[in-house]
Parts: sequence; structure tokens; C-alpha cells
Amino acid sequence: MALKVIGAGFGRTGTWSTFAALNRLGFPCYHSHLDFWRKVANSKPGTPQDWDRVFANYTATVDNPGCCVWRELLAIGLSFAGVVAVLGGLWW
Repeated sequence: MALKVIGAGFGRTGTWSTFAALNRLGFPCYHSHLDFWRKVANSKPGTPQDWDRVFANYTATVDNPGCCVWRELLAIGLSFAGVVAVLGGLWW
């Protein structure tokens, strides 16, 4: 798996800007494949998933649902940088 960067923040926390920046910097950024994520959501915790298939063509992911599985990716031995954007309260 080529995943190197995970945006660990939830939506509306600068993820679109992070997505655009990562793509511009040469890190193709993943965006949801709903059928796969339905399967993950309906699985029992700890069920092995085909992370290699879903992230095969990407070196980065931001926002949901990728930000929700960083622990699982760390548990299978993946080494990656985590990014969290922080926005001030005035943005809301």
C-alpha cells in the first residue's frame, strides 16, 4: 500500500483545503468508495479489511471515512504522516 499521509480530522475542519494541497504537492488523495465503506461499517470490530485494494492508487486520504480508520492502518504496520488542520471558531 502506498498510503503515506492521512488527514485525521473530520469534515469541515479544513479537509478540502488539505485535499487540494496534497493533490497539488503530488500526493493523489483518496475520496470515498461507498460500497467498500458500507462493508467496513457493517463488519464486526477487528475484521480484516482489504485496505490495499481501496487505497491502491493513492498516497493520501483526508476527511471521512479515511480519517476514521487511521488506528486500523497503524495496527497493520502502515507507516504514515498524520495531518490535522485546525480552524478558529470565527470560521463557523
